Amino acid sequence: MKITTFAAIYIGSYTVSLKVFELSAKKPIRVIDHVRARIELGRDAYQKERIGYELMSDLIKVLMEYKNIMESYKADDYVAYAGGVFRDIKNQTFVLDQLRIHTGIEVQVLSNSEHRFISYKSVASKKEFDELTRHGAAVVDVGGESSQFTLFMDGKVVTTQHLVLGTMRLNEMLSSLSGTISHYEKQIEELVNKDLEVFKSLYIKDMKIKYVIFMGDYIGELMKKTEKKSERIVSSEKFVKSMRKFYRKNIEQIASELNLANESDPLLVPYIVLYTRITEELNAEEIWFPGVNVMDGMAYDYGEKHQIIKSTHSFEDDILSAARNMSKRYESFSPHIDALTQMSTLVFDAMKKVHGLSHRERLLLQVAAILHDCGKYVSLASGPVCAYNIIMESEIIGLSHLEREIVACVVYYNTYPMDGYEYLADRMDQASYMTVAKLAAILRVSNAMDRSHKQKFRNVKAVLKDRQLTITIESVDDIILEKGLFDLKSDLFESVFGIKPVIREKRVYT
Repeated sequence: MKITTFAAIYIGSYTVSLKVFELSAKKPIRVIDHVRARIELGRDAYQKERIGYELMSDLIKVLMEYKNIMESYKADDYVAYAGGVFRDIKNQTFVLDQLRIHTGIEVQVLSNSEHRFISYKSVASKKEFDELTRHGAAVVDVGGESSQFTLFMDGKVVTTQHLVLGTMRLNEMLSSLSGTISHYEKQIEELVNKDLEVFKSLYIKDMKIKYVIFMGDYIGELMKKTEKKSERIVSSEKFVKSMRKFYRKNIEQIASELNLANESDPLLVPYIVLYTRITEELNAEEIWFPGVNVMDGMAYDYGEKHQIIKSTHSFEDDILSAARNMSKRYESFSPHIDALTQMSTLVFDAMKKVHGLSHRERLLLQVAAILHDCGKYVSLASGPVCAYNIIMESEIIGLSHLEREIVACVVYYNTYPMDGYEYLADRMDQASYMTVAKLAAILRVSNAMDRSHKQKFRNVKAVLKDRQLTITIESVDDIILEKGLFDLKSDLFESVFGIKPVIREKRVYT
């Protein structure tokens, strides 16, 4: 049995961590080492919008130590990611270059979508996850820069929302205060409560959340102070009561009670207040702490991509569920959406020898079909523009920022003429541009076939032969409108693929 030794390095707002794993097809992922170093990169990033010389030197030193650790374990491979602390700094390119030159380690900066999805993978891979989310759950990932909430109902994703409620940001805003948590409580809660109230009113309403699934630092230590119902699950009521007792104590007293190595971590207070207020606002029955973090997700993601691990959870279903709920939210989900999704995937499958795209692009086409009308909720006249903006400003768990850009552009170019690559060069590479063109071409001709939104066709078949895509349909209705629009909408399809799409009608008489 082959065992792969894999190392994950994660650079966060205030810590730089290394986890070394053993990956195997027949055994669960095993952690064989975990090292953390305190470097408060967020101190420079959030105040100065750059990483200064001293912190860069500290980071280089730590990465060299981690490189030696990886070599001592004879790691087969590694991945090094940086989170939100790197996304907005003005000297990002220079810092990454210096890290590569001095350590030989290539660090990739994750978008928020990529970061949260990798973290989410570590939770969704747990055997308890699917059962808990069937009863209504909120996965809450609390970080230094922000927090992300993903809601589930009946085991399906309802929405993912990104809130700028991070412990590092809160601490920076309240750094002038001192004393017990009670001194912080009012100020932090004033900062937190409004966002939580808006989130609840917009996305939860009558939804019943039974479980809060927390990810973030200190949650494991804090939950140990609460009586357990079962492993890693505690009553929300008891958890809140336990946290409220900490409000009368200072950081040193709390750290001592929790047996923390760092006795003066200023982020401990924001974590306690955030966990407490989120639990109270979501009004859940119980809290589950899966005991994993982004590095566990990195190991799972690596194992899945290299076919070492077989996923037991359908992340594609999560993406499609999130898209359908977005479509419903903007009142565009309808029988037409279902018909278009089926039609576009039928054409995609018939064209697989020509388009050269993968199953992943097929998924992006489905998402585009589901969301293509959502902009009409804002403006009937400028629906495609509004749809583009809605998609780009929404978190769809499982899609990277680039994939979201591809979907948004496919929706936009479903209606508007396809621009040249130079117009989109600042948003995507040429391969992604070609993906947009191909998917938009398929979506256009598929959408034209149900322009009346009456689903006139049935028993649709698509066959590619001799540079012609023949779409055979049965209909009891007049389809003059669809035929005319189909011809008008086929120009991009012919330009991109060099293939002519035609409709062959079989009239059915009743």
